[in-house]
Amino acid sequence: MWIRRTASELFQVDKRLFFVVLCLLTFFVLFLKKNFVEAETYAFQILEERGEFGIFKLINGLQYLSIPLIYFLKFTCISFTLWVGSFMFGYRIHYNRVWQIVMFAELIFLGAEGLKIFWFMFFQAEATIWDIKNFYPLSLMSFFDYESIHPKYAYPLKSLNLFEVAYWFILVYGIHWTAQKKLSVAYAIVFCSYVLFYLLWLLFFIGVYK
Repeated sequence: MWIRRTASELFQVDKRLFFVVLCLLTFFVLFLKKNFVEAETYAFQILEERGEFGIFKLINGLQYLSIPLIYFLKFTCISFTLWVGSFMFGYRIHYNRVWQIVMFAELIFLGAEGLKIFWFMFFQAEATIWDIKNFYPLSLMSFFDYESIHPKYAYPLKSLNLFEVAYWFILVYGIHWTAQKKLSVAYAIVFCSYVLFYLLWLLFFIGVYK
């Protein structure tokens, strides 16, 4: 079965090397977005003319440097949630394997960022910085005008997208292959742990936003 073969090949990849490659790919995608999408907006041109662009370069630099730390914290938190979820259903999965699954699954979001860059470079070149900030490909935000909704709904609407859903299913099949259990059990583990906490987080964000 191709899923088992692909999973087996992925787990043979050195985890540290893959993490470095993922960080470099993210660095490259972020560089493209900052320099070929955001930097072309009218707002950034005005800031550059006023001599206020330096602070944004500093912030961008910090974003680049923080990529490994953010990934490490994200993968650790999600892996722990899934690891605990597996125990809820009576299955023991090695934590390092779960961490690898989460790391491999992250590639789906680089595809989303690449699609976003492609969209603004070739289909909406005259976008404002707010158009860029409030856009996420194949998300619920596509059905709304961000200027007409309360700002507290922007993040949840962007977060609920087809790439996120695809991420859930990658986790499901990763857990399924690792635990060597029924697919229904893998669905239960992922949806009763990570997906549940993810949706609760979005509701929490809406509730505390001011």
